[in-house]
Amino acid sequence: MAAKLKKGDKVVVIAGKDKGREGTITSVDPSAGKAVVEGINMAIRHTRQSQQSQGGRLPKAMPVDLSNLAILDKNGKPSRVGFRLEDGRKVRFAKTTGDVIDA
Repeated sequence: MAAKLKKGDKVVVIAGKDKGREGTITSVDPSAGKAVVEGINMAIRHTRQSQQSQGGRLPKAMPVDLSNLAILDKNGKPSRVGFRLEDGRKVRFAKTTGDVIDA
């Protein structure tokens, strides 16, 4: 299946404990159907001190299911993603405005 959400997309969380919060996708795992969004679904990771790092309690962004994310269109509203052919190229577009996401 084609990737509707990609690394670098500006998204909003539409379900879960972080509902309504916005962020940028830092990584996507298509096989698991999850994405890591900057500043969303934060968890505390306890790390041991070493010669390279201080250690302690470090916040880390955990993966969010792709079904709980929606891309933001140019108006800043959540939108679904569609695909269409333009000039022989398959492009993503926001269904709310019809604007092409990939330029």
